Amino acid sequence: MRQNAGIRTGWRFRFLRWSLLIVLVGSGFASNPSDAVSPVADPPGPDRYSITLVDYTEYTWWMLRWGSNQFICELKTDHEGLPTVADVYSDCLPDDYDDWVNQKPCTEHDVSLCKGNYLVLIDSQPAQKEVATKLPSSSVQVSLENCNPVYTSSTSICENEPILILNGVEPLPEHSILRIEGLYAGQSFVCDAHCRLRLPITGENGETLQFWAFSSYGDSSPIFNALVRVAQADSNDPDQVFWYVDVLSSQWMGVPVASCVETWGTLPPIGGPQEWLSTPTQSETLGTDIPYNYLAANLIRKGVVDAVTCENNGLQEDGNASSCGMERARDAVTAWQNQFDGIILNVAKDTGVPANLLKNLFAKESQFWPGIGTKDDVGLGQLTEQGADTTLMWNPPFFNQFCPLVMDSAECKKGYLGLEEDQMQHTRLALIQAVNATCEDCPLGIDLDRANFSIGVFAHTLLANCEQAGQLVKNVNGAQTAGSVSTYEDLWKFSLVNYHAGPGCLGDALDLTYAKSLEMTWENVSQNLSAGCIGALEYVNDISE
Repeated sequence: MRQNAGIRTGWRFRFLRWSLLIVLVGSGFASNPSDAVSPVADPPGPDRYSITLVDYTEYTWWMLRWGSNQFICELKTDHEGLPTVADVYSDCLPDDYDDWVNQKPCTEHDVSLCKGNYLVLIDSQPAQKEVATKLPSSSVQVSLENCNPVYTSSTSICENEPILILNGVEPLPEHSILRIEGLYAGQSFVCDAHCRLRLPITGENGETLQFWAFSSYGDSSPIFNALVRVAQADSNDPDQVFWYVDVLSSQWMGVPVASCVETWGTLPPIGGPQEWLSTPTQSETLGTDIPYNYLAANLIRKGVVDAVTCENNGLQEDGNASSCGMERARDAVTAWQNQFDGIILNVAKDTGVPANLLKNLFAKESQFWPGIGTKDDVGLGQLTEQGADTTLMWNPPFFNQFCPLVMDSAECKKGYLGLEEDQMQHTRLALIQAVNATCEDCPLGIDLDRANFSIGVFAHTLLANCEQAGQLVKNVNGAQTAGSVSTYEDLWKFSLVNYHAGPGCLGDALDLTYAKSLEMTWENVSQNLSAGCIGALEYVNDISE
């Protein structure tokens, strides 16, 4: 992970209109559309608060003028200590507030000579006040029936006609969901708290679903959205038909979808993503038998491989393995590169980052030797300090998990950008150390437990890079989503450019592509990489091809 390009200043920062009505199956929906309740065009949304009486001490302060003791204003506070600037702003006139914040401290021995105003505590007494607490709102969960998931994309494969399930959820025990309403492909529907929607075939870009729930509390949930695509294929066997269903929604309850996919607002190709962006069901499928020279040299140096019968013990003058050394190390190289496959698969399923992408990335970056690289990059994915900065900034959920491990949790609540610069650097260096498996006291000098832990970190680093890459695409094109101008595969390739060469390289290439009025494809953007960034082209091609 090089990230050696300059950082851009801004980086922190149709189809067929359906002629058929959607079909709802199961109980709770009026079979005759004329019997159904007309959906509300503009649901009210959540509006729930609990009012509690709270005991407190009310303090009465007077603001007086030095020398004359002239009364200026009265302040009421509910906390110990002097009134704050906000208290003065709330209870005093604007001119008096301006005088207060602009006046200089009194340094006179004789207070009658002081300029400006001062505060005096006049009274304190018990009091009560009403405090409004926001209650959790109702929601709607989305799932599929008759389908099996394809990990790391949004796709599910269904052997029978797919049924979309909308399940209303009411968190308040004394209330319940009355009904669910919505719009799908321009058609309205109403059902009870549990909807079963039979999904027609859609166009390649899918159809938009909007839905919300009404509660006995008297309000509704927020309006939720989903992008739904349904395609059909016979897999060269007309007697065996499959449905491919993609659902992108914040309310999706199936296998987690990579967060960047939802942020991009795009879908993988019908039938599932390309192999390098896929995740197999078994870790054995990830197995490879590639003769990695750098890995072989490290195994020879650490004594895992006996190459004494080779000239210079199987090593060349440049430190790489010779042909003889590589031949002696072949079995050990194969075993070593595949020992991480089970964890890669589990991390892929947990994070939504494609397992084949993770393995290809580690192969390119470190050849699976998880120590310090030749350029002081660290770990299986060769993390740098700039790379750690991207991870912590563009993947806030990961920062919230990692930060308390290395810093006081109260400081972590400020968020990464809320930390002081020395705290940010401390967190970055701690993250680099967390993925550095170099260990003098460990067998072979490698801490395999730390190497295994780092796989999850690098998955979250990829998520951070795809978030940043997607934002750069949106910024350059003024697009609502990155997926509206680029494809699923190309956005992953842009993310790899961001990972390897940095946002400066990617952003400049995107700017130039846009300036030439070219489409945001990988072919166009890669041709506009600057001379200092052109190495990212080979990097992406090696990982994706």
